[in-house]
Amino acid sequence: MNTLIPVYPRATEKAYGMAKDNVYVFDVPVTANKKQITDAIQAQFEVKIISIKTLVQSGKAIRANRGKRSAPGIALRKDSKKAYVTLAEGHSIKVFDEATEPDTKTAAKEKK
Repeated sequence: MNTLIPVYPRATEKAYGMAKDNVYVFDVPVTANKKQITDAIQAQFEVKIISIKTLVQSGKAIRANRGKRSAPGIALRKDSKKAYVTLAEGHSIKVFDEATEPDTKTAAKEKK
């Protein structure tokens, strides 16, 4: 049985900037492989994928305080995995499209 994994678009300025070059960034489960990620994105967004690159970002060590006189401890954040997906020419994902709303300041000046 082939179950699809959850993939979420990464909402950062860098990810939106890369969308102009037809490269889209997704947050994916750490246990997912490239084939599973490709199948999930193609099924969810109905696009054709040319290539995919993945990376695992190690969880950052953060300080944890255990009280007033106790020695400080260290906790680790969870690891995360990102997938950089290049789509075929002519394909795009609407989530990453820039908003084409009119600027409210220029609209207010035109009314006056």
